[in-house]
Formats: sequence, C-alpha cells, structure tokens
Amino acid sequence: MLDALFLLVGCAIYGVSVSVFTAPNNIAPGGVTGVATLLNFVFGTPIGMMTFLINIPIVIWAVLEIGCKLVVRSMAAVVLSSAMIDLFSSILPVYRGDMVLVSLFAGLTQGLGLALTFVRGATTGGTDMLARLLERRLPHLSMGKLMLALDGMIVAVSAVVYRSLDAAMYACIVIFVSTKLIDAVLYGTDSGTGRLFFVMSPHVREMGDRIIREMDRTVTYLDSRGGYSNQPGETMLCVVRRFEVYHIQTIIRAVDKDAFVIVGEAGDITGEGFRPAKSDDKPLMEVLQGLRKKDGSGQ
Repeated sequence: MLDALFLLVGCAIYGVSVSVFTAPNNIAPGGVTGVATLLNFVFGTPIGMMTFLINIPIVIWAVLEIGCKLVVRSMAAVVLSSAMIDLFSSILPVYRGDMVLVSLFAGLTQGLGLALTFVRGATTGGTDMLARLLERRLPHLSMGKLMLALDGMIVAVSAVVYRSLDAAMYACIVIFVSTKLIDAVLYGTDSGTGRLFFVMSPHVREMGDRIIREMDRTVTYLDSRGGYSNQPGETMLCVVRRFEVYHIQTIIRAVDKDAFVIVGEAGDITGEGFRPAKSDDKPLMEVLQGLRKKDGSGQ
C-alpha cells in the first residue's frame, strides 16, 4: 500500500509538471516525455499516450535485463504517469507566466515526482529507466547525472524543433533543478552517504547471494558469537544508497522474517558505487605534520 501511495503521488506530481508547466510553454526537458512533447508540437499527438507507446520497447528491454519481478513497479509507474499527463492536460489550467518561474517550478515538481517514484524502486520509464539500467553497469555515477547526460541530447533536438534556443535553455534549467532535487532526496546532499546494515541471522549467506545478484551490491560476512547463547555465527555487513533500502529490507525479510537487523546512517562512504576517492585526499598524519610546521611548535 505504501508503494502504491508513493507511485500515485509521484506520478501525479510529475503529471502536473508536464501538463501545467513544460508542455504548454514549449519546453521539452528530456526523457521520453520530452520526445512525446515534441511529437505533440509537430503532429498534435497526445503526450501521455505517446509516452506510453515509446516506453513499451524500453520496458521490454528492462524485463530482459533485470527480470519482470523487479520491473513491475516501473510498469505501473509508466501507466500511471502517462494517464496522469493526459488527464491533467484536460482539467488543469496551464501556467504561462514568467518563463524563469515556469522552469523553476517545472523542475521542482518534476524532480519531486520522480524522486518519490524512484525511492520505492520504480521509474517512469524512458531515460529514467535507462539511467537505472546504466547505473547497474556504472555504479559510481548517480542516477541524476546519468539522466542529465541522456536528457541533454533530447534538449538539443528540441532547440531545432521549436526553432528557439531559449526553449532549450529553459529546458536545461528544468533538468538541472530536477536532477539536483532527485539526488538530494535519494542520496542526501552528498552521493557519499547511505545506510549501513548489520544483519544477524542463520541465513545471511542466502541473503548476501540475493543482494549481490539482484542489487549489484556486495556484502561482508563477519564472524560473531551470541552473548546469551554463546553460539558462533555470522553477521552480514552491507552499505546501500537510500533508494535501495526498501529492496534490501525486502530481501532480508523474505529470507528470514525473524532476522535481527540494525540500520544506521553512513555519513561518508568512499569507494566503488559511492563517492570516488579523491587523488588529493591526504592521510591524517600528513595533515597533522603540515599543521605542526605552520605552528612552529613541533607539538
């Protein structure tokens, strides 16, 4: 029910962004919806319906790549968002005021709608789904950045279709605001943050195998001993990004509903799949030695 609520609200907010702000003002902010918006401008086709049709081959690819079970939420989001766009286009008033305000509020509503969808493990199809598929192969890049690259190509085409460089520039504002909001909601204000899981269960090996296979995340098994039972066992350690929390929790409870799970904030994660290590990061001792030299005391 919580998944359904997030998808419904997220798709509704996304539909408002398209029907109230972007499409009526000739802004095509990337994605399949951006392509459908351009087709609407040229041929007058319904944006929601064309979004749905273009998404069909992308969803089929996703099913072949990661399986039908993991794409069910996305298929529901594609249908909901497409329906919301056409529904709101016929009942909501459009905003044709200052174009900067249009771009800002379009980016805010688009980013919030997509983030609410992503946080429950779904996408609205198009470049959203392509970004998630690419993120499985390029885990060091955030979803927001991948979407930014894919959407940039569509924005370039929109400048030609609308015969307006301004339209493309406003679309860039929409994309920038929405991707920043998506990253802030999913990853926090820093891509090097996430959630830390400690799982105690006799079935941690089975959980770890599923996490590695289904999520492209790795785990660490720690030897442990129960304080009360004095029995040896294993504790699983795993770090994930915020939008992956629902998935790992689902795996853990599916394998062992009685597992003892500790979830904590991971405020600074450096390494593959998170924030890349910086070449200019200095070891602590080098920093301390530099401070001593500046102080002149040597202490």
